[in-house]
Amino acid sequence: MRCVVLPGVYPPQEDTRLLAAALCREELPRAARVLDVGTGSGALAVAAARRGAAEVTAIDVCGRAVLTARLNGLLAGCRIRTVRGDLLSPVAGERFDLVVANPPYVPTPPGPRPPRGIARTLDGGEDGRTVLDRLCTQVPAVLRPSGVLLLVHSALCGVRPTLALLAAGGLKPQVIDRVLIPLGPETRARAEWLLARGLLAPGEEKEELVVIRAQRV
Repeated sequence: MRCVVLPGVYPPQEDTRLLAAALCREELPRAARVLDVGTGSGALAVAAARRGAAEVTAIDVCGRAVLTARLNGLLAGCRIRTVRGDLLSPVAGERFDLVVANPPYVPTPPGPRPPRGIARTLDGGEDGRTVLDRLCTQVPAVLRPSGVLLLVHSALCGVRPTLALLAAGGLKPQVIDRVLIPLGPETRARAEWLLARGLLAPGEEKEELVVIRAQRV
C-alpha cells in the first residue's frame, strides 16, 4: 500500500512487507480482533482491516506514529482504533485473535537512547532484544485461545531465544519465513561494532529476517 509517513515515523520496509505477506496468508476467524503492536505507519493495521478483521487496534509509543496510522487508516477507508502507549499496556485485560509485531530489533551500541526519530524505532539495545524480550513475555496474556502472534525480526538478535520465550509462555512457535536482505544504512553504520561482538561475519553484506508464528495452545 502507498501511505503517508510523518517525519520520525518508521516507514514500511522489507520487514513490513514480509510480515504483511504472512498476515495475508493467515486465516482469520469471524469477527476477528487484530492488534498491531509498534504500528509505525499503520501499514499492517490497514492490511489487517483489508483482510476482513472486524476490529483492528494499532499501538505505538510515538505520538506521530499514532497520528500516521490514523491518517493512513482514513486514507484507506479502514476503521482502525489507534492508541498511544508502551507495548501492550494500553490493552491490558483485552484479548485478540491475531497480534502482529515489528518491534525495534537492531543491536545498538551502548549510550544514551535517542529520544525520538527513526533511530529510536530501530534501537533494540546491545543485543537487539530489549523490546523483543518484553513483547515475547507479555503477548500470551492478550491472545485468545488458539490466538496467533506473527512477529518479524532480524536473526542478528537471535532466533532461538525468541522461540524459547514464546514456548515458555504457552505458545507453539515456528519460523515460517526467512529472507536475506542487504544490510540497511543503520546496520551498516554499526557494522564494525557488530563484527567485534561476533554478530556479523567479516565481509558479510546481508542479514536474515525471520517471521515467527506462535499460536496459543
